[in-house]
Amino acid sequence: QVQLVESGGGLVQAGGALRLSCAASGASGYAVGWFRQAPGKDREIVATISWNGFSSSYANFAKGRFTISRDNAKNTVYLQMNSLKPEDTAVYYCASGPLSSRGEYAYWGQGTQVTVSS
Repeated sequence: QVQLVESGGGLVQAGGALRLSCAASGASGYAVGWFRQAPGKDREIVATISWNGFSSSYANFAKGRFTISRDNAKNTVYLQMNSLKPEDTAVYYCASGPLSSRGEYAYWGQGTQVTVSS
């Protein structure tokens, strides 16, 4: 079974950086995705990384600013976020495990709040 715990969120000024961590026990054989949900908005994908870390993909807003990586020896997936903007404010979640028939990850963490002040 996959268990996911996010950390590293906080309050940062616009232009600053944060590194989120996802402690992902049991997920070494699965892709991992980072998602976010801002108040009043739908959840959206931020980035994904393959089980071996060799392949990754990013939402357009994340390209050039965010980097996803993983260290399977530490069972941890990271999301380095640079040049943060107020519109990046959201709860950030990591997800992993087998995909449902609708393409959704089976397991989700509780989320970590990221707040970017202007």
